[in-house]
Amino acid sequence: MSQRQHLPADERRERTVEAVVALCGEEDPATLTTGRIAQRMGVTQGALFRHFPNKEAIWEAVVAWVAERVMARVGAAAEGVEDPLQALEAMFRAHVAFIAEHPGVPRVLMGQLQQPRPGPASRMVKGLLASYRQRLTGRLEEARRRGQLRPGLDLDAAAAQFIGCLQGLVLQALIDGDVAGIVDRAPAAFDLYRHGIRADRGGEA
Repeated sequence: MSQRQHLPADERRERTVEAVVALCGEEDPATLTTGRIAQRMGVTQGALFRHFPNKEAIWEAVVAWVAERVMARVGAAAEGVEDPLQALEAMFRAHVAFIAEHPGVPRVLMGQLQQPRPGPASRMVKGLLASYRQRLTGRLEEARRRGQLRPGLDLDAAAAQFIGCLQGLVLQALIDGDVAGIVDRAPAAFDLYRHGIRADRGGEA
């Protein structure tokens, strides 16, 4: 216990964030208390608040953690992939793999977006989604320049649908109680998305 109590402050904050993400995979983020977080970490609430001034600050740290890792994961997946549609598929699969590893992440993000009074954390989620859409739109614009997309495709709608496809997979996984299974369902889901946006290839499968 003494080793846990004497972790450096940055490491303690990261451990807190990881505990919150894990707990959100098990229970409703809206009902998650600081007492429950402290219990999971094996510390007192007082120890928790030595590193975070309030609960909102914990949520801000959690969203920042998610944003950094999601964007890094999808960026690394697409790096060096020249074909933009293949890059989009790599991003899709990487994001799905991240969700399978951290099933609490979708609940964190949706929980913040559903807040009746948006705070810093919910605004950070909106910023993450805007950055994500911007990255997707860049790949879609490149695909259009290469003639890979059907004429007249609305790129903003196509970027939003990419995210919507991910959300649909997550929702189905939560209904089935099998978040890990999202990885197996991802290829078919992206195939449907790709067929909806790409140019007609004359019956190409």
